[in-house]
Amino acid sequence: MMQQLSVVILAAGKGKRMVSDSPKVLHQIGGKPLLGHVLRTARCLDAAKRLVVYGHGGEAVKAAFASETDIVWVEQAQQLGTGHAIAQALPAIDPSDVVLVLYGDVPLIRAETLQPLVADARAGRLALLTVELINPSGYGRIVRDERGRVLRIVEHKEATPIERNLREINTGILAVSADKLRGWVSELDNDNSQGEYYLTDIIELAVRDGVPVEAFTVTEPAEVQGINDRQQLAELERFYQARQTEKLLIDGVTLLDPARVDIRGTISTGKDVVIDVNVIFEGNIRLGNRVRIGPFCLLRDAVIGDDVEIQSHCWIDSAEVGNGAHIGPFARLRPESRLAPGVHIGNFVETKKATIGPGSKVNHLTYIGDAEIGASVNIGAGTITCNYDGANKHKTVIGDGAFIGSNSSLVAPVQIGQGATVGAGSAVSGTVPDHGLCLTRAPRKDVANWERPTKPAKN
Repeated sequence: MMQQLSVVILAAGKGKRMVSDSPKVLHQIGGKPLLGHVLRTARCLDAAKRLVVYGHGGEAVKAAFASETDIVWVEQAQQLGTGHAIAQALPAIDPSDVVLVLYGDVPLIRAETLQPLVADARAGRLALLTVELINPSGYGRIVRDERGRVLRIVEHKEATPIERNLREINTGILAVSADKLRGWVSELDNDNSQGEYYLTDIIELAVRDGVPVEAFTVTEPAEVQGINDRQQLAELERFYQARQTEKLLIDGVTLLDPARVDIRGTISTGKDVVIDVNVIFEGNIRLGNRVRIGPFCLLRDAVIGDDVEIQSHCWIDSAEVGNGAHIGPFARLRPESRLAPGVHIGNFVETKKATIGPGSKVNHLTYIGDAEIGASVNIGAGTITCNYDGANKHKTVIGDGAFIGSNSSLVAPVQIGQGATVGAGSAVSGTVPDHGLCLTRAPRKDVANWERPTKPAKN
């Protein structure tokens, strides 16, 4: 039977250089906390158990992942090094498991990079991940013998001048059987310049015990880059975004400038999609075929049908847009807006919790909230559905083929019948019958030779 995998994620560090009240692992890349990326990778590896060793800001960290009920939380009350952190987690791990050690501030490690380490650990070896850096200063060096076999890891502060010239460094990521790990961790001491228990010291113990040590070298340093400050956070954000836009390009999406599109969630696309610059995607996004999105738009948890055009400066949040719709510029679709095929939403129009039927038009300077609008309705500029009375929300219903004149106020609850017309400038409540005309404008009054009030002359 294949050994089960337990993934231990070390996330107890304070992150002083972030200069933040938030725990370091809750800072975000691609709209997701750093720790969230690592937890997702562990899930992709089919880990039987995911353990998070927490410390600074532990309650905030736990609260951020309260919905993930399968996480085993392990407190490291004192931060005495990585070896000490693992020692806190080991009692919760079955001795027959394989243990993979990851880090909550190393968010971009991929499951496919880790799979060979897990396989080697299941074969009885100790597997670790290394990377070669042009400037390895500050990192633990991999020390090998003349045959290239790993002998030990030496921390930068403990290294000799010759050892500091080595460019292959330890990422801290390793995999080994739990029973071996438990024995070696029990032997660790803190007789070093930091006074900490280094997990890296188990490499030398493995060599001593004749356990093969297999090093896998990752080719992309950013994948194993830890985050210690805001600059590193920003650098990895750009690397992450480049990875996301590369996927879109491979899928056939046209990005007018890949460096100016941000994806903070997941996105699926149809064929011949075109995305202009400075567009942000958040949450879960579905784009149909031949969608065109203009510059400076934000889409969050949106479903966009085929042949939709979204012009510049639009905000679409938790909304559904049907085939062939035209949105913007400067439009805002708020949550629970559902647009049928062929709907036109124009400049400076806002919708909220509104269903708009096929072929209807809301073209200018209008607010539609808590409304059900039929097919082929025309709503004039400046129209407002007055849906809130200060305590409760009320619904506006407009039948098929109705025409709402400009600058009208529909005071909900209100129902406009099929084919009905509301004259411009009207304030309507109650019910307008099918094919009826509603006018509520005050009669016109003209005053001849009217003189405007003037200010008194200054002395």
